[in-house]
Amino acid sequence: MSMPGSRPMRIGNAEREAAVRALGEHYAQGRLDPQEYEERTSAAYAARSTDELAPLFEDLPGHGEQATTVLPVPPTAAAPLPQAPPHDVAAPYGRDPATGLPYSDRYKVVAGVLQLLLPFGIGRFYSGHTGIAIAQLLLSFIGIGVLWAFIDGIVILAGRPTDPHGRPLRP
Repeated sequence: MSMPGSRPMRIGNAEREAAVRALGEHYAQGRLDPQEYEERTSAAYAARSTDELAPLFEDLPGHGEQATTVLPVPPTAAAPLPQAPPHDVAAPYGRDPATGLPYSDRYKVVAGVLQLLLPFGIGRFYSGHTGIAIAQLLLSFIGIGVLWAFIDGIVILAGRPTDPHGRPLRP
């Protein structure tokens, strides 16, 4: 309630919400029945000044003798929205967690499977190692290249192969 001769204090949404929360606590304690709670919350939302909020609490404990001034709840800092990590231009396909090197645009599994299924250097052509691929292709005519390419496919799948620029192949 305002002092005699003073003007009522205007309230905002924060004060209205605080009053409704306080009425909700009284309703939860059984001091208000559902109809009273609805009437009082409607009046709280319609209130424009502290003088209009005060009568809503006059017959409730803790609010009868003193002037009812519902203080606004201090605004809480809104939690920042999760943001996507900034795009790493130097590593568009991500980075190898063990070394921190950017991944190649080629896949390790594809290179290894190509070496095993087509054992004459196709997986090495795919990964960008054309020199090794040509050597395996030429040696495949005498048989040793096929064995070399097959073993190389197992090494690619089990190891940490790189592309010609030294970037690890993607898993």
